Amino acid sequence: MTLKDFVRKLTPNRLLEWNRKRKKIKRNTALSRRAKTGESISIESLVKDFQKAGLQIGDSVLVHSSLSRIGHLEDGPKTVVDALLHVVGIEGTILMPTSPNNVYQLNYIRNTPYFDVVNSPSKTGAITEYFRKLPGVVRSLHPTEPVSAFGPMADYFVKDHFNELTPYTSKSPFYRVSEQKGKILYIGVTLDMAGTNLHTLEDAVDFKFPVYADEVFEIDVIDYAGVKHKVKTKVHNPVYSKKRKCDALIPIFEEKGALRHVKIGEAETLVVDAQRFFNVMMEEYQKNGITMYTPKGS
Repeated sequence: MTLKDFVRKLTPNRLLEWNRKRKKIKRNTALSRRAKTGESISIESLVKDFQKAGLQIGDSVLVHSSLSRIGHLEDGPKTVVDALLHVVGIEGTILMPTSPNNVYQLNYIRNTPYFDVVNSPSKTGAITEYFRKLPGVVRSLHPTEPVSAFGPMADYFVKDHFNELTPYTSKSPFYRVSEQKGKILYIGVTLDMAGTNLHTLEDAVDFKFPVYADEVFEIDVIDYAGVKHKVKTKVHNPVYSKKRKCDALIPIFEEKGALRHVKIGEAETLVVDAQRFFNVMMEEYQKNGITMYTPKGS
C-alpha cells in the first residue's frame, strides 16, 4: 500500500469529498481568470497535442476525460471533440463512456427504474455529455455502462452491447476497442478514476474474486424508437469496488509498453495501446495473479 493509499484509507469520506470539491473550485477559479485574460487553448493546439500523443488518421480511440484539467478552452467541450475529429479523420472512430451513473452500480440500479438511451444524461464528464448529443453519434443500449461512438465503425462497437448480463464482455465496446487495436486516452484522469477497461479481464476469464453482486437485476431500457425493453444485468459488488488499486498497475503497463504519459493541453494524460493493455492484463493475471485488487500478485 502506498502512503497516498494509506492516508486515504484513514481519512473520513466526508473529508475526502470536501477536498475534492475544494480542488475543483480552485481549478474553476483559475479557468475563469484565464477566460477573462484571453488565455485559452485553441483547437490547433489540441490537434498538435493529440498528434504528439500518437493519434493518427483512421484510429479508433476511446476517450476518458476531465474538462477542467485540460485548461480553459476556446469553445469548451467542442474544442476537444473537434480536435479529435480532425486528428482521426473521417476514417477514424471516436468512443466515449457515457454512463448515467456516478455512484456505486448497486446504489444506481436500486434507485433507477429505467435507462433511456436518448434522454439519460452522461455522468462521466462535460465532454462526454456534449459528445453523446452530437448528430450521428450512437450510444450502446447497456443500462449501467453505455458507450457513445461516432465514425465508420461506431455501429460495430455499440450494436451488441444490448442485453449483455455484464457490461465488459467480448461484445462490449470496451473489449472491441482492444480487439480492433485501438487506443484509449485518459485525459486528466487516471485508472483509479476511469479504469473501465480493466474490467474486461474479469469478464474474459473465470475470475477469482466475486466482483459482481450475487443478485441479478431487471431494468427497463428505452431504445431510440422509444420502445421499452426489460433486460437483466449484474452490477459490481461494492465491497470489492472499495478494494481496487487501479493506479498501482500503471508501472506494469508502462514497463510492458502498453501505456505512455503525455500532456493534452494542461492535463496529464495516459495513452494506452488497447490490445497490448488487455494482453498484459491476461498475462499478468495468469502468471502472477496480478489484478487491480492484487497489484503485487497473489
